[in-house]
Order: sequence, then C-alpha cells, then structure tokens
Amino acid sequence: MAPIPQPNVTVQSLIDKHHEAVAEPPRPHMGASELGHHCDRWLWLKFRWMVIEKHQGRTLRLFRRGNLEEATILKDLRAVGMVIRETPDGPTRVDFGSHVSGSVDAIVESGVPEAPTKPHVAEFKTHSKKSFDELEKKGVEAAKHQHYVQMQVYMHGLGIDRALYVAVCKDDDRMHVERVRYDVDVATKYIARGKRLALADEMPPPVTTDPTWYLCSWCPAHSVCHKGAGVIAPQTCRSCAHSTALPDSSWRCEKHNADGIPLAFQRTGCGDYELHDHLLPW
Repeated sequence: MAPIPQPNVTVQSLIDKHHEAVAEPPRPHMGASELGHHCDRWLWLKFRWMVIEKHQGRTLRLFRRGNLEEATILKDLRAVGMVIRETPDGPTRVDFGSHVSGSVDAIVESGVPEAPTKPHVAEFKTHSKKSFDELEKKGVEAAKHQHYVQMQVYMHGLGIDRALYVAVCKDDDRMHVERVRYDVDVATKYIARGKRLALADEMPPPVTTDPTWYLCSWCPAHSVCHKGAGVIAPQTCRSCAHSTALPDSSWRCEKHNADGIPLAFQRTGCGDYELHDHLLPW
C-alpha cells in the first residue's frame, strides 16, 4: 500500500510563517540584556537597525516559550513563600539615560531562604540541555556572562545589592537557582559601554579580525566585518547619515534641523535618506 502523500504545506510551517510575519520590530533602546555582548561593533550595528536579525519561526517560538515560563516561575516562587513586588504597568523599567534601559523580570521583596528579609532583583531564563549543563558546572558569571551583566546593571539601577537567577532546563525541567552579589565596578563599566556605543557616530572596530572565530562565524554581521561588504540596511533614520543619537535618549535629524524624531517615523525615514558612510564597502 502506498504511503499517504505528505503535504507541501504543513501545520508547523504555517505556524512558523505566522510568527515570522508578526515578529516584533527591533527595539529602540540599547537593552540591558545586551550590554555584556562580546562585540562593540555588533551592539552599534544592532542599535542603529543596520543589521537586523531575521529569526525563523521555530526560534521565535522558543523565545515565546521563555517568556511564558516567567509566569510559571513566579507562581512557584510565591508558592514557597517569596513576596514578589507587583507593578501595575508590567515589568519594572530601569532607564540609565543615553538610550540605555531595560525591564526587570521581577523584584523579590522577601522570602529568599538564604536571606529572608533581603530584596533581590530576579532574572528568569530558560536553557537547552547543553547550555544548562554548562551553567550548573560553571555558574552564571562564567557560563552566561550577558545574564550576569544584565543583573549587575539592574541591581545598580534599582539600588538592590543581590540578585536571584532562576534558570529552567527546557529538556527536563531541572532548575538552577543562584544568588548573585552586586559589583559596582561591573555595573558602571557596562552602563558606560552602552552609552558610549549608543552615542557613537563612528562604527567601532570588531572584537576580532579573524573571520573563523566561532562567535563571528554565525554573526549576522559577518560579511560586513570580514568580507568588506557594505550593509544593505533598511531605510530608517537610524542608518541614515543625517541622524544623530542624543544624550537625552532622543534622535536629531541634521538634514531637516529637527529634534525628537518620533519612533514611528524613525522606522520609515524620509525621501532624503542617505546611507551612513560607515556602512559603505571599505
């Protein structure tokens, strides 16, 4: 008996295409979750929407799973007696100025067993088995440096000197819970880095000139850094030669002598668009 022919369009492919179609546009700020990234150039390009990651539907669904896990973790923390700060307008926003900001997953007011009366900034993450195994072996500072920096920045902004890192393995539901101590030097170093890159008019050098380095090999900006290719950037104000990022977290257009370019307009630009000269082949 012949097998049933497989359809050219599957349910999964339709779902993935849906998620790709409704994917959120790039964020307007330099996110605290990115400040620990290994490459200055990548952060600069991403902030200016010059190289935009295009995720497949499956990856976007994985991101969604991580977001949905937060509610489950919060429910479990409350179940064991932790008091979580409620914020009526969603996650607590921390703004450092100069386009650098982020949103805290939660603030534990009390109830952490090792320090019952001490508040903690809470950060929730999901991991693959390989990533989780490395986390358990090395701890968050060594295994997930970006997550570590993210917590340091949040502690600095909120005046809280402890963080609670809660990680869940997506493969087997194991949990890794780790308390992190505030380090003012780390926090101020990376906040300053974010401001420097957000306000920089010139593209910074890459982390390495070796095109085979493993962290560069899969980077969306690989051809820009290592093949001398120009950037085919979306025509937005961020990638335009006339735009300038200002310390008050706004954008200015030199061509039209206009301050405070609205976010919606930044995403579309105007007919006087000119590609930033640092994005031309060099």
